[in-house]
Order: sequence, then C-alpha cells, then structure tokens
Amino acid sequence: MTAGSSAARSDGRRDDELRPLELRTQYLRFAEGSVLVEAGHTKVICAATVEDKVPAFLKGRGTGWVTAEYSLLPRSTSERTPREAAQGRVGGRTHEIQRIIGRSLRCVVDMRALGERTIWVDCDVIQADGGTRTTAINGAFVAVCLALAHMRTAGKLRGWPLLDWLAATSVGVVEGRPMLDLCYEEDSKADVDMNVVMTGDGRFVEVQGTAEQKPFAKPDLDRLLALAKAGIEQINDRQHAALAGFELPPFGKKALPTKADAGR
Repeated sequence: MTAGSSAARSDGRRDDELRPLELRTQYLRFAEGSVLVEAGHTKVICAATVEDKVPAFLKGRGTGWVTAEYSLLPRSTSERTPREAAQGRVGGRTHEIQRIIGRSLRCVVDMRALGERTIWVDCDVIQADGGTRTTAINGAFVAVCLALAHMRTAGKLRGWPLLDWLAATSVGVVEGRPMLDLCYEEDSKADVDMNVVMTGDGRFVEVQGTAEQKPFAKPDLDRLLALAKAGIEQINDRQHAALAGFELPPFGKKALPTKADAGR
C-alpha cells in the first residue's frame, strides 16, 4: 500500500480529502426531521417520522425504537434500477443497508428517554455516485436530531435521548493508494473497500472491510481506519454546523451553541 501520491484523483481531490458535503435541513414539509445530504454527486433525502407506538416485542417495556428504510430511486443510477416493490421483494443489499443504518442510529439514542415511540428514518437515494450507505447514515443522524428537537418542543421527551454524534465514511485502496470517501469510479476498482461508522468520541459502531483480490495486512487496516477517523471528524463538524440553529441540548463532546452564544 502506497502511503500517498501527489497525483490528483479523477475529481481533483487529494487522497485524504472528503467530497464536498452539504446538509440542507428541513428539506421536506411534513416530516418531523428531514435533510437532503449531498456528498459529491451522491444525493440522499433522509426523513425522520415519529410514531407513538413500538414493535410488538417492545410493548409495555417503556422503551422506544429507531429503525430505517433505504431505497434507490430508479434513475439515481446511470441505467434505470427497477423499483424493488415492483419486483415483489426487497433485495439482500437493501436489507443489509437498512440494518446498518438502524443499528448505527440505535447506538447513539437512549431508548428509555425516547419512551414507547418509534422513529422511522426513510433514506431515499436520488442520485448515486458511491458511498450511498455512509451518506445515508450522515443524513439520517441529522434527521433524527431534528425529529427529537421537534418532540422536545412538544414536551414529549423524558430527557434528551441523544448520547453522542454519529457519522460514517468509506475508505479504500485504489491502485495502491489509500483513499478517503470513494466515488463510484474509485469504489468499482478498489483493491480494498471499507465502510466505517463511528461515534463522536471516536468509538467504532461498524467496520465493513473487504479485500477484492490480495489480502491486506494489519498496518494497512490501521492506516485506513486512521484515514476514516480523520474524515468522520470533519463530517461531525459539518453536522454540527447544520444543526447549530435548532436549540438542541448539549450531548457528546461537541455541544451546540445557543442563540445567545450566536449573538455574542
């Protein structure tokens, strides 16, 4: 694995540079929390819905639930991807991505503080250029923050359920070079492809890593994880900026400024 290269990537970035990331909050009118998240050419709409009920296995336990659904719109890709509903079943890839989004969100939400409620997060990819699952996680977290802020304003929370920040990115080895935040062109030819989800205090939620042909060594893994951590810290900063005007209570290591702070 090469430590780095001065040659620019296909989109002009350095090997350790994220794609341009934009989070447009409250993008939808009716959802309690929503965001359009754009990472380069990948675009995902994330909408959080609060329901005053829980799955049957949680009824009467005084605890809540957070779950997610994920889909690719037919023309989010270069060729039309048929809707899974039209095929009569949800594919294995979709199931996997839904599970990782839901698991990741549940790691940073106190379910007892949520009460017997479910937060559904719908992640719809409207344009795909690699990293759709990690982009969806980044947007889903912001959407959940906004939904919880909505519940707090309505007096529906026992306490503040968010425990920490959450973000995800991809890393990989492309032509011997460790790279951060792969676009589709890079992902499709990567020798090593990895998705990393982390909390704001640096703990891992999920690490999905695969060698396509040649196995990789532990020093290579350590280098990729360090690259992912540096990228995720930057994503946390951008999530923080997107949420700064919504009067959220402090949580994790990165407390949001209040309106009074902003006016100083």
